Amino acid sequence: MQTSLTETLRATTEGRNAEAILRSCVHCGFCNATCPTYQLLGDEQDGPRGRIYLIKQVLEGAPATDNTRLHLDRCLTCRACETTCPSGVRYGELLDIGRAHIERHTRRSPPAYAVRWLLRRLLPYRARFALLLRLGQALRPLLPPSLRAAVPAHRNAPDWPVNTHQRRVLLLDGCVQPVLAPDINAAAARVLDRLGINAVRVPQAGCCGALSHHLNADNEAHTHMCRHIDALWPYIEAGCEAIISTASGCGVHIKDYGRLLRDDPAYAEKAARVAALCRDISELLAAEDLSRLTAAPHIPRRIAFQSPCTLQHGQRLNGTVEKLLHDLGFELTPVADAHLCCGSAGTYSILQSALSRRLRGNKLATLEAHAPALIVTANIGCLTHLQAATRVPVKHWIELLG
Repeated sequence: MQTSLTETLRATTEGRNAEAILRSCVHCGFCNATCPTYQLLGDEQDGPRGRIYLIKQVLEGAPATDNTRLHLDRCLTCRACETTCPSGVRYGELLDIGRAHIERHTRRSPPAYAVRWLLRRLLPYRARFALLLRLGQALRPLLPPSLRAAVPAHRNAPDWPVNTHQRRVLLLDGCVQPVLAPDINAAAARVLDRLGINAVRVPQAGCCGALSHHLNADNEAHTHMCRHIDALWPYIEAGCEAIISTASGCGVHIKDYGRLLRDDPAYAEKAARVAALCRDISELLAAEDLSRLTAAPHIPRRIAFQSPCTLQHGQRLNGTVEKLLHDLGFELTPVADAHLCCGSAGTYSILQSALSRRLRGNKLATLEAHAPALIVTANIGCLTHLQAATRVPVKHWIELLG
């Protein structure tokens, strides 16, 4: 693709990266075939190829309009297009650049700005989010059915194993997961304990910065990332083996720290080290002898696995969890169009609720088609989003083993 970016932009790292990505696109349109929003809406501007053209236009000096922003806002950032693209176009990185540019040159309505501001002020802060959730749970019986379904029941935090092993990994809490589903990491800690690995918590690590990053609050995201690195660093220096995430949405962002902080002289080297150490829990288990692991007798064996976009497209770990579960004796039911997003996508389910609900309906139809006893996934956002609209229990897959 030929480009004519503005001179000012070409003089920046952001501009040079955008130009290189744009030039790698050959307009083939294969990406549209796997884009969830294009499949729903059939609008070229709501597919990756059309969005690439929209970004190209504004980076070349065309006015950034509300309409342009709308089509970029509708993108789930699922990155299915990257898995499909034969030319290796780094669409996710280009989208970040385009969204940030448009955010600087357009104004959202006060209500739209307020919603995004509230999300950034509540979700990354565990204590604030916990207070809000507890209020929702207390009022749950009084809420209309649609809201009641979105408020999960209270779960007590289970105890963690206390054995001491020579091998140590950091098991990240994240921001919302300990409040919504504290049993996920407790199950992971029990599984690791049976494999002879200590799961070390770092409560002060807090949010990884993904939410602020995807809402174009770059300075805020930078602060979260640096704070996260600072919290992890003493454990890294002490020789921790790996940084483990049970939320694929957090994992994919942390693995990108090296790129995101490459221009920060104080954090570039540390960020690259943290990114290199980060592993999804499935990656760690795939390299271990699992003969000591068995599922509890009461756990159903017939399950459907929903592979989060951040796992299969972002981290390129498609098939890893499926193989682990199959090898451990589970029967995985077929899931049609498994590459398509469930509609959760971080804050997308709030900011683009109508599209999100349609995507969830389509996903649940494929997950439930062969009557599984359980639906399992690998990301807290997908889990809560799906559970709000199905009677089939939805769990994190690690809970089947712990």
